[in-house]
Amino acid sequence: MAISAIIPKLACIALMWLVVGAPDRVESAVTCNQVVNYLTPCVNYVLNGGMVPQPCCTGVRTLYAAASTTQDRQGVCNCLKSVVNGSPISSSSTNNAASLPGKCGVNLPYKISPSTDCKSVK
Repeated sequence: MAISAIIPKLACIALMWLVVGAPDRVESAVTCNQVVNYLTPCVNYVLNGGMVPQPCCTGVRTLYAAASTTQDRQGVCNCLKSVVNGSPISSSSTNNAASLPGKCGVNLPYKISPSTDCKSVK
């Protein structure tokens, strides 16, 4: 599947999350739209593997720095989880997504996974 076909799906999933999930969530400084924007350069790596592009790692590190509170980290976790749960990506793509923080030198306090309990993220 072409990257140009995935980006609109990711944006749509993030928008659905905002519409459906917004009434129940605690406000955080980092929005799901920002998460998607920071991580858009990672789409090709997530889908196909290979080398992680530098703009992807820049986005991962910027997002990590922006999510400085528990609320922010839980919001980012929920956004990532909803994107992973809502997209028809393979298990290898899910594994690629989960490997991004480590490959970009970020020690994420949780795993990017459909089964992550974001309420436990501190």
